[in-house]
Amino acid sequence: MKLPPRRSGRAPLAIASFIAIPLFFSSLMSSTLALEKPLVHEWHSGDRLLRTFHDPAAATTARVWLWALLPPAVLIVVGWVATRLPYGFYVSCVSAIVIAMGTVHKTATWEKHHTQRFPHGVDLIPTSNTSNTYDPGQWEQNARETALSLEHWTIGLAIVCIVAVLGLEVRRRYFARRKGPGFVPAESVHAPTITPPSLD
Repeated sequence: MKLPPRRSGRAPLAIASFIAIPLFFSSLMSSTLALEKPLVHEWHSGDRLLRTFHDPAAATTARVWLWALLPPAVLIVVGWVATRLPYGFYVSCVSAIVIAMGTVHKTATWEKHHTQRFPHGVDLIPTSNTSNTYDPGQWEQNARETALSLEHWTIGLAIVCIVAVLGLEVRRRYFARRKGPGFVPAESVHAPTITPPSLD
């Protein structure tokens, strides 16, 4: 199957790849809140249920990173498709805004769930312990604020790119200097050539 030719050059793919950088880190914070959970070991001691918390399993960590890669990967694919669309640059930028908003839309819920899964805090150390670094919910709040801040950077970057390209287009169309008429060499004037009649 033959692909249609590029109509917007490589600019849509380039800007999508660039905006995907802050989008990835926003997505990483969001996927961590949504999916990360400690490894829990439970056992009974008489009538008591004892529980210990350990660092997340490798499979859980891998799943967090894979989901974090999904939004920027989607954006890059959109940018590649947009190279074959009219106004592809704007398609990439608007897609970045939509994807960034969708990535963090449930971070408030994910923050609560992550706090419940880490009752001693993300460092798994009880508050009573002097080596405790994070109280319950402290890391989650910081992670959500970081995800939202990176979302704002992603959206702001996309908007700045749209405004810049629109400004250049308006300048090119309406404010570019018109070229004057090209140089036309003047016709040379010289005396007529008189050839004497032949004597034959």
